[in-house]
Amino acid sequence: MTLRKFAGLGALLSFAMPGLAMAEEAAAPVLNSGDTAWMLTATILVLFMTIPGLALFYGGMVRSKNLLSVMMQCFAITGLISVLWVIYGYSIAFDTTGMEQGVVNFNSFVGGLGKAFLAGVTPSSLTGPAALFPEAVFITFQMTFAIITPALIVGAFAERMKFSAMLVFMGVWFTLVYAPIAHMVWSGNGGLLWDWGVLDFAGGTVVHINAGIAGLVACLVLGKRKGFPTTPMAPHNLGYTLMGAAMLWVGWFGFNAGSAVAANGTAGMAMLVTQIATAAAALGWMFAEWITHGKPSALGIASGVVAGLVAITPAAGTVGPMGALVIGLAAGVVCFFCATTLKRKLGYDDSLDAFGVHGIGGILGAILTGVFAAPALGGFGTVTDIGAQVWIQFKGVAFTVVYTAIVTFIILKVLDAVMGLRVSEEEEAVGLDLAQHNERGYNL
Repeated sequence: MTLRKFAGLGALLSFAMPGLAMAEEAAAPVLNSGDTAWMLTATILVLFMTIPGLALFYGGMVRSKNLLSVMMQCFAITGLISVLWVIYGYSIAFDTTGMEQGVVNFNSFVGGLGKAFLAGVTPSSLTGPAALFPEAVFITFQMTFAIITPALIVGAFAERMKFSAMLVFMGVWFTLVYAPIAHMVWSGNGGLLWDWGVLDFAGGTVVHINAGIAGLVACLVLGKRKGFPTTPMAPHNLGYTLMGAAMLWVGWFGFNAGSAVAANGTAGMAMLVTQIATAAAALGWMFAEWITHGKPSALGIASGVVAGLVAITPAAGTVGPMGALVIGLAAGVVCFFCATTLKRKLGYDDSLDAFGVHGIGGILGAILTGVFAAPALGGFGTVTDIGAQVWIQFKGVAFTVVYTAIVTFIILKVLDAVMGLRVSEEEEAVGLDLAQHNERGYNL
């Protein structure tokens, strides 16, 4: 009733005082301090996911002689991608010059260089759904996504890639794979996958399928670790892994709820469904492992947590609580079997299950988003034809898988020919901490 009264008053003023109405329409957008505070917080949470979260999660799962190497890779990637993002990454991911809805051209695949070196960005530059918070905050928020995506790939080739090769690979991969996929999905009207109608709220395709497929290709190109699978390669410190998983769980609220780019109801629901899906996946993996192997493990429940976080990521802005429950439970069970039974059957050496958790979890979550975003199933999206949306989601998944696999393979093969990818057998036996960094991450 009150809203109707104010609406009527506004209409009256617009009719009686057209100059006032025009002045209001022309008024400059005003920064919203609440949205700004939330986006600052979300950005910090997402960076927290990589350092220290992912560094600890991965660091605990490798053998002790490779602890520092994995952590060092996470830190180095954070520095490298931060610099590349401000030089050209943000621009080729989010510059919309030349884009037009329904028109497929070069800019449907990659942005221009209008924002290179963050040209034109000032403290007063605003962005958001209604230009309500600083563009500088949005740049940093998206930077944290660009950081964690290549860092996830580290888990697939852990314990065997040269540090120098890793740095070059990540820089090139970020340029040719991550930034273009981010542009196609998130840049808006004219972006290839955006125009297809692909739903990816916080990075199912851009982050997880992208990283998971790249990780699978990398571990296949590099080959298996020496002694795999006959030599025991048990995690050296599952306490680190559990702490890292806990940090990822907490940080992921910035990842998903922050992707609402406002402190609003969508952010609140994204937070709720993230918690529900993660809890369901943790239990799903735990019980699947308990039934299959006779005992639940700490590594299993930590992996289930990440599987749930991954699967709900593309759906967080559109599914309801019950949809999240189904997505989480499915992710826990499916990722468990893919990271154990499927990996053993196919024989590939995905060291820390980057593909089994992120690749499979991302694919599953992306497809199920097309189902549970429908209001008929408790979702909050605009899906009216579930079959049609699932087909769109499948096309988005298939495009990402094919594009990422082909470009990643080419990058790795070229780098292998130019500088070599893998450490020597002697260095691998000694451990990368000493061989690559002349340090130890443990006491003798």
